[in-house]
Amino acid sequence: MLEHHLTEQSPLERGSAQATVAVSTVIFALRTDDESGLKTLWLPLVRRTRDPHRNLWALPGGWLPADEELAAAAGRTLRETTDLSPRYLEQLYTFGDIDRSPGLRVVSVVYWALVRSEVAERASVGENVRWFAADQLPPLAFDHNRIVEYALWRLRTKVEYARIAHAFLGDTFTLAQLRDVHEAVLQKALDPANFRRSMESSGTLISTDQHVAGARHRPARLYRYDDRANEHDPPGPTR
Repeated sequence: MLEHHLTEQSPLERGSAQATVAVSTVIFALRTDDESGLKTLWLPLVRRTRDPHRNLWALPGGWLPADEELAAAAGRTLRETTDLSPRYLEQLYTFGDIDRSPGLRVVSVVYWALVRSEVAERASVGENVRWFAADQLPPLAFDHNRIVEYALWRLRTKVEYARIAHAFLGDTFTLAQLRDVHEAVLQKALDPANFRRSMESSGTLISTDQHVAGARHRPARLYRYDDRANEHDPPGPTR
């Protein structure tokens, strides 16, 4: 299915002279860096098997069928290329510069997705699908480097005021686990005491009666997000 997706005939080859709509998705997951031991952002890319940009890496995506909704198309192309079905999928931005695709006017509606580490580990990988560190990408096809840079900027802006970090965690989590997510996204260390005070006073978390099982010292308390607080999150990036 992946090869079919990557070699599908383009609208230009089918004789279309008008602008064509495509969908692409930036998928972020957290992985532990082998050298530093710190969590960092990674994303899967697919290798192009035809011109233009043959053999360059690109974001998962494809053409938008006339009978399919945008979000459904984004989810479908993700499943076809990576076998991932993210719990967080949101429209990011529309990229439509005239010269972004050689010989064809393509308008790409880009989504972004966040997945937990254990989910990312189950993703399909191979010769034509590989995970890359988000801040250390090779030259990508088309304007996909620019798209990833924009997605990183939006993620780092949004993680400080919305519950977006929840997509990287389970239903319950410790404050240390939540801080790990913030530090990985923001690429900086955060003072544990200040972070705890900030989170506990934010009104977005609910302290449960549960603690981490099997802890050698004082077990850490588990928290969950207050679903009611989500009603007050700023709107997502749907421009």
